[in-house]
Amino acid sequence: QVQLVESGGGLVQPGGSLRLSCAASGVIFSFYATNWYRQAPGKQRELVAYISSGGRTYYADSAKGRFTISRDNAKNTAILQMNSLKPEDTAVYYCRLTREREDYWGQGTQVTVSS
Repeated sequence: QVQLVESGGGLVQPGGSLRLSCAASGVIFSFYATNWYRQAPGKQRELVAYISSGGRTYYADSAKGRFTISRDNAKNTAILQMNSLKPEDTAVYYCRLTREREDYWGQGTQVTVSS
């Protein structure tokens, strides 16, 4: 059974940082691309960052220069380091693993950026 568990969300002031983790089990993590999505209230879910199984990365324009995605295959974990957070980064953040026709989502972790 595949499980993805996100952690690291919380309340942070504008300009602050958070480090989100996605712990995977039930899969050979290194075979999968890892995606971080977010969904703000009343908005569609959007891709924030992506890292391929080979380490190639992609960032949404809103994340470039502030967020860093990484992976530790030995620990079956993906990380999203978020710096210089803004109120508009407030959302539920989801981890997603993809490989060919396989597609797994975590339950999400809330990030709130507010003073």
